[in-house]
This record gives sequence, C-alpha cells and structure tokens, in this order.
Amino acid sequence: MTGHHTNYHNSTTCLSQAESLSLLALSAACVAVLANTFQGDGYPLIASLALGGLAFSATFSMIRWLGPTFMRAGLKGVDMSKHHKKELPECMGAIAAMVYLLAVIVFIPFPFYKDIVAATSGGGNRDVVMHVEHVQEGRFLHRFPHGKLASYLSAVMALQSISLLGIGDDLFDIRWRHKFFIPAFASIPLLVVYFVDFGVTSVVIPTPLQPYLGELFNLGALYYVYMASVAIFSPNSINILAGINGIEVTQSIVIALLLAFNDCLYLLTPYPHPATDSHLFSLYFLVPFLGVSFALLWHNWYPARVFVGDTYCYFAGMVFVVVSILGHFSKTLILLLIPQIFNFVYSVPQLFGLVPCPRHRLPRFNARTGLLEPSVTPWTPERQPKPPVAWALKTLDKVKLLRVTLDEEGRFVETSNFTILNLWLVWRGPLREDRLAMEITGMQVVVGLFGLFVRHRLALILFKQDNLGV
Repeated sequence: MTGHHTNYHNSTTCLSQAESLSLLALSAACVAVLANTFQGDGYPLIASLALGGLAFSATFSMIRWLGPTFMRAGLKGVDMSKHHKKELPECMGAIAAMVYLLAVIVFIPFPFYKDIVAATSGGGNRDVVMHVEHVQEGRFLHRFPHGKLASYLSAVMALQSISLLGIGDDLFDIRWRHKFFIPAFASIPLLVVYFVDFGVTSVVIPTPLQPYLGELFNLGALYYVYMASVAIFSPNSINILAGINGIEVTQSIVIALLLAFNDCLYLLTPYPHPATDSHLFSLYFLVPFLGVSFALLWHNWYPARVFVGDTYCYFAGMVFVVVSILGHFSKTLILLLIPQIFNFVYSVPQLFGLVPCPRHRLPRFNARTGLLEPSVTPWTPERQPKPPVAWALKTLDKVKLLRVTLDEEGRFVETSNFTILNLWLVWRGPLREDRLAMEITGMQVVVGLFGLFVRHRLALILFKQDNLGV
C-alpha cells in the first residue's frame, strides 16, 4: 500500500468511540420503536422512520468498513479538484442502495400488518365471533389488498433493477449513449402495475380551454410513453448534474425532502384525503432513502472521503420515479426537477455532438488559487464550429449563458463546457468547491419550493381546484 492508502485506512475506516456509541444508541432506539409498532396496527409510518434510522446507522458504518475492500477491488477514483490528488473509494452508492433495498424489503409486513391479521385465521382475532357460514373458510385472503402489495413489490423490483444497472455501469464504465434508455426497462414493472391497478391516462384541461376540449383529455398510450420518459430522464438527470463533492447527494436529498413535504400537505388536510394512501406509500419509500442519503453525504461532502458512483445517481432518480408514478404525482416531480431539466437542455449541444464533448466536464481546479473555474473545450484553427453553431455560441456568450474566447482574427480558441456548474461559475466567478455545492443546492431548494407553490397555488389560475381540496 502507498502512503495515502495507509492514511486512508487508518484515519477513515474505523469508527471513533463517539460515533460507535451514537450509532449504537440510535440503532437500539430504532429497534425498540420497531418492536413497539406491533402493539397496535403496525403503525407503518413510525416503522418506516425507525427503519430509516437503522438504514442510516448501517450505511454510515459499512461505508467506513468497506472502503479499503472497494479500493483493493479497483473501485477507486482520484479527487481532481484538490491540491493533493488522493485516491478515494468509488461506487459507495452501491452500499447505500443495498442497505435501502434491505430496509424496504424488511418493511413489507408493516403497512399490511392490519390486513394480515384480519385476513388470516387466528392472527390476533381468536375472540371474534364468526357466522357459521364463515367458520369453514378459515382465511379471508380475498379481503387482503393485493393491489397495494403488487404496487409495493413492483417498486422494489424496479429499484433492484436500476441498482444492478448502476453497479454494472460503475464496474464497466458503460458509454452514455448505451445506458441512456436502460432505466425504461427498470420501469416496466411500475407501468404494468399502474395499468392494472390505476390505469388513468387522462389529463385535466386548463379551465380557459375546457369549452373547446372538454374537462378531460385522454392521452391513452402516450401517457405511458410520458411516464417511461420520466423514468429515463430522472436517473440520468441526477447523473449529469455531478462532478463536485456532495452535489449528487445534496440535490437528491433536497428533491426527496420536497417530495416528503408535498406528501405531508395531503396527510395534514382536515379530512381524510382520497390521495392519502398514495402519499403514505410515497413516504414509506422516501424516509429510508433519506436515511441512507444523509449517511452517504456525511462521507461525500467536501472534502470527500468517498465517491458515490453512478449507482447512487440511478438509484436516487428511480426512487423519485417510483413514488411519483405509483403515488400518481409525476407532474409534481417534473416541477422539482427544473434545475436538472435546465442542465440537460443546456448540455444538449455537447451530448449530441454539435460541440465537442470531453469525457469529463467537471469544473477546472486552479491549483494556484484553490478555487474552481469553468472548464473549457479548446478549438484549433483547423477545427472551427460551423457557421450556424458559431453564431449560436456567440449569441450565448452575449447573453451570459456561455464564456467564449476568440483570437485576434475572430476564430474560436475555447468555449466553456455546457453544464449548470460551469455556467454558475461563469456568472459568479471562481468559487471554492464546497461553496459551489452549497449555492447550487440553495438554488435547488428555492426552485423546488417555487415549483410546489406553482403546483398548489398558481395552478388555481388555470384549473378549477387544487387536488389538496383547500
């Protein structure tokens, strides 16, 4: 082992005494809460919170313990934006994904505990007086909510599929154009269950257009194409907005917290809302996700001690797809992904080859100042953009959406890379890595809150009522 491997091993693979005691106390409290939920009707939301705490403890510990193992297996990367370019364990998002999957699998009995007790003979109902014609039936499985269980299991299957894709990508470094559509395959279980269990493919027409188009417009098969597109976009969009310590995890935590806040709006309405079950379902998946994400962020925040890898980006994006499709609020998710949508649209010239696209477009580290600056794509006198592209690049430069450098003869020397991180540095000037991450995260929070405001308040301008019913 080299010197910095040894340093990594000694300083960051063992839990300190304070950390060990804190995690043990948290785990013991969560186990006690979990055991206590069976005293009533299972209390699934409380059970989910307890499992989220256990998932945090497990993820936090395993990232520490397994770092050297991942490095020995070749899963390591160099932190480019530092003076001392150390090798760090890569693909730690796989640990978060595996712990999360175990948590949501262990959780399965809790939301159905009351139904299991009611549907199985003697499961706590021995003292119930039964009619003679029911005595021979023994088990009332026809009363069990099979549809809800199918939804839950399809969500688990989709998340397992996407985690396998992410791990495969981290191991084999699949090219972007080859992996772009794979999340659509992971979403097939969700779309099948949506078709069987819910099947609504109509959209509400804005009030001003209703005299011409009616109240509802049925999209039919196009609605499934739209949901498959969301399933493709969400995991890839988290993966594209990456490149500095902590940014993948913080954007995911912000989106998850905003989705959870949106769920709580429905749970706190003065009467039981028709969408209550859908939003409870969403919280059951978001709470453990927040648990593993906070543990991962602890290790991935500046200065990072581990890298999350593509696995986390895909898995996080698919969590959002699962809760929004099966919770029937995919349009709300779109509002929360506005920064990711902007980043994708802004990246299109490079993603589709109109402008040369380097392998990595992360901001450039200036070793002299210790700050990040926009990374650039160089142009040679022989290789210049075609006239329409050149005009577009100069126009973007004029409106401060790009930084273009020209020589004395007006030829292109370099252009900043098309990512929101580089654009932010064009606007703000050089920034320290953690400062850039905090500002982008702050922007995500503000845009997300505005998205929810649009969803629940401004939408009333175009629609008769918000489905919160307030």
